[in-house]
Amino acid sequence: MTIMEVKNLSKVYGKDEMAVKALDDVSFTVNKGEFICIIGPSGSGKSTLLHLLGGVDRPSSGNVSIDGTDIYQLDETQLAIFRRRQIGLIYQFYNLIPILTVEENITLPMLLDEQRVDKHQFRKITDTLGLDQRLDHLPNQLSGGQQQRVSIGRALVSNPAIMLADEPTGNLDSKNSEEIMELLKMFNKTFKQTLIVITHDERIALQADRVISIEDGKIAKDEVIRS
Repeated sequence: MTIMEVKNLSKVYGKDEMAVKALDDVSFTVNKGEFICIIGPSGSGKSTLLHLLGGVDRPSSGNVSIDGTDIYQLDETQLAIFRRRQIGLIYQFYNLIPILTVEENITLPMLLDEQRVDKHQFRKITDTLGLDQRLDHLPNQLSGGQQQRVSIGRALVSNPAIMLADEPTGNLDSKNSEEIMELLKMFNKTFKQTLIVITHDERIALQADRVISIEDGKIAKDEVIRS
């Protein structure tokens, strides 16, 4: 079952002779429950692609449909609501709010959306992430690996249609990197959570179901690793 459809997606920064094409006519589909890694050299357009898939930036042309909704047909308010409910975003540098506790950071998307937090779902997520004893802590009282676990919890709390991770292990040591990837793979396989990861680490890419290579803003290769 297709959960995401990307059609002729392009992004151009600047105008006329200053124009830079960061993404050039990219098209692909993603099936529900799939784990995809997007790889490519620095400046290839992979992070731009992730931002467009997540509704963080708007394309110059093309469209992205998630669970049947063309996200760029939505206005800014509608898109913000859709993003909070249907897209889980995980960043390399965590993006936690320093004055909020672990519990408050995780539940923030639900509270902003005036949605009731499912306590059973919340406990299941925090227990799985090993955060059940850290819920009252502030981000500066946590290790880097723990902070990334909080950002994963925040991405999962609304049970989004798709989870997007931009270099989720790029700021971690090797031990924490392995633990974070094991957690992401566990949520992908156990809970059928669709997962797209941007990475420059080939070891991570080889764990995916499918690898999409981006070069000069275009798809250079789209390869199934395992079915």
